[in-house]
Amino acid sequence: MTGKKSTAKLHHYVPQGYLRGFATSQERIRVIPLDRSRQPFTSNVKNVAAQNHFYTVGEFEEPDVFEKALSEVEGKVLAIINGFANGKFPPSEEDRWAFSHYAALQSVRGPATRRTSEHVRATMVRLEVGVGGRENVGAWIRDNLGFDPTSEQEDRIWGEATQSGGPPIGFSNLVHIQNAVETAIELTPYLATRPWTLVRFEQRSLITSDAPVSLVPRPDGEPREGVGFATAWGVTFPLTRKVGLLMSDPMAVLEGTEADDLRVRQVREMVLSGRIDRIQSGITAIEKMFNLQTAWSAREYVFHHPEDEQHVPDNLPDVELVNIKPMGGLVDMDFDGEPLFAPHGRDGQT
Repeated sequence: MTGKKSTAKLHHYVPQGYLRGFATSQERIRVIPLDRSRQPFTSNVKNVAAQNHFYTVGEFEEPDVFEKALSEVEGKVLAIINGFANGKFPPSEEDRWAFSHYAALQSVRGPATRRTSEHVRATMVRLEVGVGGRENVGAWIRDNLGFDPTSEQEDRIWGEATQSGGPPIGFSNLVHIQNAVETAIELTPYLATRPWTLVRFEQRSLITSDAPVSLVPRPDGEPREGVGFATAWGVTFPLTRKVGLLMSDPMAVLEGTEADDLRVRQVREMVLSGRIDRIQSGITAIEKMFNLQTAWSAREYVFHHPEDEQHVPDNLPDVELVNIKPMGGLVDMDFDGEPLFAPHGRDGQT
């Protein structure tokens, strides 16, 4: 009788090994839902930040191959984190790149990123179809969906596309994985080339969330400008309840100097070699900064050690299922079926 390989069912978008750094020795962790109608509760790390078959890829012979690949990456990086906790800092350049890739992947692998991609695509389809008007929906279907629609199909697609929020669009697990991997590769250099500060806490503690990599905006930035990996003043990542990593602004190193190409390359080499990295003792102000950033980057859940409730910020955000701010203008307008922009020469006019 031949044995059949078991396929993992419950897939974690925040690793269990990472969450254990915020749990008891029995792997119990406190969960705070951002949905105010739900009460905080205590659970096992294996039951949080996870969804059934989130990374299952039916197109592959081994459906959970990506989940297993993630486990290998996580195992290597957890060893790096343990090294940080035990004073092995700064890391080697190889470990720096490995950890940066892990942090970048963590920032884009979860359900919020997937929902955001689906939301953006639905919004764009709504805009394309609505602006074109009802009379042009058939051409849009032929160009984008590849078939000649009946009048009934045109009516249905017009109605779905122009409804509030746009049409129901869902990306497959494979598409989500491909997007996450490609995006993580692009984001990795923005983390590796920042000066790192390892903050160690004794009296204070850190919390974490379902989106633990947080972007810190520049103090002088405009709120409506948003913040990205390239423009953030800093990036915070709580590694355990007693150790946090701050990846700060690389341009600060260049202040007061002539930032020519040679100087930029020199600073980059210094950063990658760890010569600018440092270790700092955690004080109250830094703990509050970390925990506030972590809380406000959360999407649905904040997690903490059962003994660390006093370190959770008082004012938690509401649930944020997508990673972008609401868009206005054309995106939110109602479409009445008329083309928004009349084609040149319509009705004999120019």
